[in-house]
Amino acid sequence: MSSDGHPAEGQLFVVSAPSGTGKTTVVERLVQVVPELTMSRSYTSRQARAGERDGVDYNFVSRAAFEAMVARGAFLEHADVFGNLYGTGRADAESLMASGKDVVLVIDVQGAGQVRATGISLRTIFVLPPSFDVLEQRLRGRGKDSDDAIRRRLDTARAEVAAYEDYDYVVVNDDLDACVTAMRSIILAERVRRERMRRHADAILKTFGVQPVA
Repeated sequence: MSSDGHPAEGQLFVVSAPSGTGKTTVVERLVQVVPELTMSRSYTSRQARAGERDGVDYNFVSRAAFEAMVARGAFLEHADVFGNLYGTGRADAESLMASGKDVVLVIDVQGAGQVRATGISLRTIFVLPPSFDVLEQRLRGRGKDSDDAIRRRLDTARAEVAAYEDYDYVVVNDDLDACVTAMRSIILAERVRRERMRRHADAILKTFGVQPVA
């Protein structure tokens, strides 16, 4: 266990939310305020855009290399997004966790289902918008999508919001700071669960001459 009270082995966290809820912004802020918490870097088959760097923004690989990784089960989850492939490398996440870092994946409901199916230990957080109307306002306020695209995103959101039932925690992004604070509390609480503290607690018991319970 590190000096800041963080368990020796990291935990995987999955964060999902309908498009426009602000999940990526929340998690980017979260990793700035929680030590030893990192976002997983995805693999993608698409070409790097201007300003993007391989190994920093994404791991850029050819489509053939990506498909070979799929075939050998190298991804925790993967998806085809508008003809480009994206995925989360299992070995990368496990390496980060082995080094003591908690890892957070920002993925959709379908991706979260794929990660659960791998059997890896994880905790899941669903971020809800305050209401349908607020979500629509946020999507329109971004000025990034056509009316048709916004309608598609809202239709998808209607199908996704009920999935919160499948998640361990639910946070409402009504206020960015409050949402980040709530998610920070979840991460810190998970770090002191009995199962994660067992090795450190057993070491303390030994200083009392008490043999830990097997």
